[in-house]
Amino acid sequence: MLGFLAVSVLLVLLLRFVHPPFSALMVERRIASWFSSEPYTSRHTWVSLDDMSPSVGVAVIAAEDQNFAEHFGFDWKAIEKAYAHNERSKRKRGASTVSQQTAKNLFCWESRSWLRKGTEAYFTMLIELGWPKRRILEVYLNIVEFGDGVYGVEAASTTYFHKRSSKLRPSEAALLAAVLPNPHKYRVDAPSAYVRGRQAWILGQMGQLGGEQVVKDLGN
Repeated sequence: MLGFLAVSVLLVLLLRFVHPPFSALMVERRIASWFSSEPYTSRHTWVSLDDMSPSVGVAVIAAEDQNFAEHFGFDWKAIEKAYAHNERSKRKRGASTVSQQTAKNLFCWESRSWLRKGTEAYFTMLIELGWPKRRILEVYLNIVEFGDGVYGVEAASTTYFHKRSSKLRPSEAALLAAVLPNPHKYRVDAPSAYVRGRQAWILGQMGQLGGEQVVKDLGN
């Protein structure tokens, strides 16, 4: 146990300065492809937060975690609201923060077990302690899945819009963020009416949050 704690702390501190070449989710998807008859190609290119369009970070914060700058990894008010909603509705709502999703994608495996949840919570606290908010957002935007084999905003931008992520318009950034609840069900290249509606909502929220200033205010 002490060995695991020491290695995990050192790994998180190292990844504050070194870009992770892959995530646990990428590895899991690759292994799953070996046992599938469907073709699989992985696309992933690291790009710094400063080299992305600021609209991308704003769109993700607007869509996924509007209290990102204020919380310490967990948005307890959002968790309470999601719990109350899920008690009365068949359509379940999540309350994972950007920090939690970063920890899950980077370090954890796909599972609904308490062990996986506990591991996610542990790494969420570690990255909140060891990384500034800008680094958490930067890593998340570089490893999050936007479609089958498409990881990170740079790969998504070149795949779906045929341009660098630095050139993305706010509407395109909002469309990418709109599929994040389930990038295998919702598609950037064939958006449903629901995705288009979510895109429009995200665009409105981006303006209300303050636009590009949201990312600039995260500091270093």
